[in-house]
Amino acid sequence: MKKIAIAFSIAFAFNAAAHAANRLPTIAPEKYTEEQKKAAEDFLASRKVPVFGPFEPLMYSPQVMSQARAMGDYLRYNSALGNTLSELVILITAREWTQDYEWYVHYPIAMKAGIKPDIASAIAAGRRPVGMSDDEEMVYDFTTELNKNKRVSDATFSRAEKRFGNKGIVDLTGINAYYTLLAMQLNVAQYQLPAGAVKLVRFPD
Repeated sequence: MKKIAIAFSIAFAFNAAAHAANRLPTIAPEKYTEEQKKAAEDFLASRKVPVFGPFEPLMYSPQVMSQARAMGDYLRYNSALGNTLSELVILITAREWTQDYEWYVHYPIAMKAGIKPDIASAIAAGRRPVGMSDDEEMVYDFTTELNKNKRVSDATFSRAEKRFGNKGIVDLTGINAYYTLLAMQLNVAQYQLPAGAVKLVRFPD
């Protein structure tokens, strides 16, 4: 029930205000093809809400959207890391890609999941947070190395493997990859924030 309530709040609080800009405009449901209708029905059956957020531009390729949604069903809600550490990964990934909508949606979820505001603020500012738990430090190091270096050092891998096991390593990598996919799609689509929402600071290239 908690998962459904969160999904409803995301869909209805953000979906009305946020939409794709000029590149991949949100497709009105009445204009869906048969394939898109089926994908939207499957989405509703799984998430208990209509298509929203990053899945709107993905609807131009409904098979990709459906596969992404199915992967997210596991990685978002049932991974070996648990919701709190998963949300930490999502914030780091959103910051790495300067993905405003991804951050906008997941920041309040991360707060409810137990991520400290100071940790999120440091990530938003591009700084290494202080005061992280051992688990958070492991996940932060793994995720940051993977994003920055495109690989993970033996020391970082061994530490995470000892704590989370091989399944946890695969899930941790998968969460990074999944939210990178969504961030890429949102950035390409130029998906917009609701009016009045604050964007992440832009760092020099």
